[in-house]
Amino acid sequence: MGMNKSQIKTLVSSSPQLLFCRVDENLKPKIKVLQGLGLSVSQLATVMTRSNFLTRGLDTIIQPNLVYLRDLLPTHHHVAMILIKEPWLLSYNLPKVMPPNISLLQNFGFSTPHILKAFHRHPRFLLNSPEWFERAVHRLVKDFHMPLSSGMFLHGVQVLVFLDESKLERKLDIFRSFGWSDSDICRMVQKLPYCLASSEAKIRTTLKFFMNELGYEPNYLASRAPLLKFSLDKRIVPRNEILKFLKENQLLKGRLCLYTAVSFSESDFQKKCVLPFREKMPEIYDLYMKSRS
Repeated sequence: MGMNKSQIKTLVSSSPQLLFCRVDENLKPKIKVLQGLGLSVSQLATVMTRSNFLTRGLDTIIQPNLVYLRDLLPTHHHVAMILIKEPWLLSYNLPKVMPPNISLLQNFGFSTPHILKAFHRHPRFLLNSPEWFERAVHRLVKDFHMPLSSGMFLHGVQVLVFLDESKLERKLDIFRSFGWSDSDICRMVQKLPYCLASSEAKIRTTLKFFMNELGYEPNYLASRAPLLKFSLDKRIVPRNEILKFLKENQLLKGRLCLYTAVSFSESDFQKKCVLPFREKMPEIYDLYMKSRS
């Protein structure tokens, strides 16, 4: 199968019962159905080591799942790609779990193409219970005042279906402890729901940096929510140091705020803010390049 020793160790460690399976009668037929999707040897090895589908029944789980996905998605290639991204899909009872959630979203006005696009982004989000789905939808509408027509709405559903009430409230309380109002929080969620997907530690550390060290206000951050998702150590702090040096030494032409600076791609940021000044800030340049490695 082209699996290396590390992959075999991972597979056997997670599913030791495979050592007692009959290869020709049990394992090979399961592998063969995936080969029929056009997966390469390396892709097949990835699917096998990142899920326990080989322990599932071929006729009761694997085949029905593949039939369901083939009917749901446009081509076999799309089925293969979604399984490579989320191999654990093969371990669920998809024909039972997914249709209620798809129907619920359709009842709220979402088209099948939009739902499938969200499914490709985060395949597991359709595997939650319909009750969690409905709770997520209602909370986005009622508590965060996000219109169903918002392009961020399904992104918000993808975040909230994985957060229980207590975990969500703890995260919201962190924002409130830094002086955020409910309207500030709503604005942030409407802009970028994924801010609520960050860990509590990251939320607290990020807010400390922006609000305590840089003096940013809640309404400013809420309107520029992507700032809260970028990595502090790898992106925000290093770029802020570069920007601070350039401003202190009046090397910048025009105005450039941190939000714009961290929004640049790495190549654009280096081209505009780093490489032209590397001889004037050798120590900061070295520190910046180390942060990128």
